[in-house]
Amino acid sequence: MTDIQVDAAARTLTFGEITIPCAIGRSGACPAIDKREGDGCTPLGNWPLRTALFRPGRAAPPPGMALPWRWTALRDGWSDDPADPAYNRPVRLPHGFSAEKLQRDDPLYDIILVLGHNDAPPVPDKGSAIFFHIWNDGQPTEGCVAIARDAMDRILPSLRPGDRLDIS
Repeated sequence: MTDIQVDAAARTLTFGEITIPCAIGRSGACPAIDKREGDGCTPLGNWPLRTALFRPGRAAPPPGMALPWRWTALRDGWSDDPADPAYNRPVRLPHGFSAEKLQRDDPLYDIILVLGHNDAPPVPDKGSAIFFHIWNDGQPTEGCVAIARDAMDRILPSLRPGDRLDIS
């Protein structure tokens, strides 16, 4: 088990000997207990890497990928509506509640590592779709942690089940 360290104040991510810039939420970081849906805050804490999602034609798992993974499809979404019984879970689009599309026009979700934040079980309004994904040239996220595509490609082959993202 390896912890990937995210220094929210410095906006850096350290994995082994690699330290790289990262982006966090537009509102900075906050204690997980204070996290609210839509607040733009990245929750502080130590979050397991649950699974990897790859967009076909834009990204693929590296040979020997050890984390569980799957392809995304056009109708894949992630519920972000606190009133939805499927809140903070994958859903099929169209969906009767608000949900993020997992296949976007931009490259941000070409690779998604799903973090184990507010998922066991999900508590309505405590934050959804907290991912580790590709950044938009260092621009803040809606609450996720994001890095450059080339950096993601460098660390993916080394990730293992049990690895965690430690945001402090």
